[in-house]
Amino acid sequence: MKILMTADTVGGVFAYALELSRALARHDVEVMLATKGRLLSSEQWRQARRVPGLEVFESSDKPEWMEDPWDDVARSSAWLLDLEAQIHPDVVHLNDYAHGALPFAAPKLVVGHACMFSWFEAVRREPPPASFDRYRAEVARGLAGAGLVVAPTRWMLDQLARHYGPLPRSRVIPHGRSPDPEQPGEKEPMILCAARLRDEARTAQLLDRVAGNLAWPVLLAGEEGHPLPAEACARPGGGARPLGHLSAEALSCFYRRAALYALPARYDPFDLSVLEAALAGCALVLGDTPSLREQWEGAALFVDPDDPELLRRILSELTERPAARSTLGELARARARTCSPERMAQGYLAAYRELREPLGPGLETASLEP
Repeated sequence: MKILMTADTVGGVFAYALELSRALARHDVEVMLATKGRLLSSEQWRQARRVPGLEVFESSDKPEWMEDPWDDVARSSAWLLDLEAQIHPDVVHLNDYAHGALPFAAPKLVVGHACMFSWFEAVRREPPPASFDRYRAEVARGLAGAGLVVAPTRWMLDQLARHYGPLPRSRVIPHGRSPDPEQPGEKEPMILCAARLRDEARTAQLLDRVAGNLAWPVLLAGEEGHPLPAEACARPGGGARPLGHLSAEALSCFYRRAALYALPARYDPFDLSVLEAALAGCALVLGDTPSLREQWEGAALFVDPDDPELLRRILSELTERPAARSTLGELARARARTCSPERMAQGYLAAYRELREPLGPGLETASLEP
C-alpha cells in the first residue's frame, strides 16, 4: 500500500508522522511525506532518514492555522494534486483540514490534531475574531470532503463536530510513541517541562512563576528563551531554568533523569511530550483539561492551570514523597505502554482499508479508544 501524507514541520505533527510512518513500514506500507510550514532542519532530516522507505517532499507553504495563509494554501493545494498524479497513492492522509476539499483521485483521510476554534475557547475563553471566519469555512469544507475523519481523542473529535458541523465517518485513534531504548535509571530531583515559555496553551509561565518557591529546579525545554538574564535563572529562586531547543536525544536524556514532569496546560488535545515523559517513568502533573483527563485519568495528578498556588503545593508535596512519585511514575508508564506505535499503525491500517473498501450500512463509525 502507498500513502501520500501531509505534515506540518512547525509543531508535533511532524514527530507523529515519522512515528506512524516507521510503524507502517513494518507492514510494507510506503509513505510519501509532503511537508509544509518551514523547510526541514538538519535534525528533522536526520530523523526522517531513519524511517525505512520514507520519501520526503518539502515545501515552506504556510499551514491554514498561520496568519494570512490562503495564498500558500492555494499553492500547496496545486502542489499536492500534482504529487498525487505522480505518486498514485492508495490513500491520501491529510494532517490538515483545508486540503480535505481537494479533488484527489484517492480516498481522503483527515486527522484533526487540534484546531483554532477549540484553542481560542480553551485558552482565551472567547471565540476567535472575525478574521478567522474564512479559517472556519475552509476547515468545515475540508472535513466535509473527507472520506474518514480521525482524531487522537474523543474530546477532539467532538470539538470538530461542534465547531465545524456534522462529520462524515469518524474514529478515534490515539497517537503512539516508541519507548526510549535506554531504560530509565534512578530518578533525579528535577521537574521537567517541554514547552515554550510563551506558549499560552501549555502555560509554562505558570511553572516559571512558582519555580522560585520549590525545592527542586524546574527545567523548561523549548525553542524560546527565558525573558530573564541567564544569571537570574541560574541562582536559587530565580525562576525556571531554560534549556533552549534540545535534540530528540538530549530531551530523552532529561526524560530519563527527571522525577517529575509538569505540564499545567489549558489546551492539549494530545501532547507527545507527556507520552514521552510517561514512557520514561516520570510522575505526571498535568492541566485539568477534558482531553488530558481522557488520556491520563488514574495515571497522573491534575491541576487547575489558573491556580499557581495549587500547582506549587502539589509539586512541593511530590518532592517530599518518593513513594508517591514512584507509584505515579509506574502508573504513567503502564498507561503509556498501551499507546504503542504498533497499536496506532493497526488503527490507521484499518482506517485505510475502510476507505478503500467502504463498510456497509450501520457500520460507518468506529473507534480505537484506550
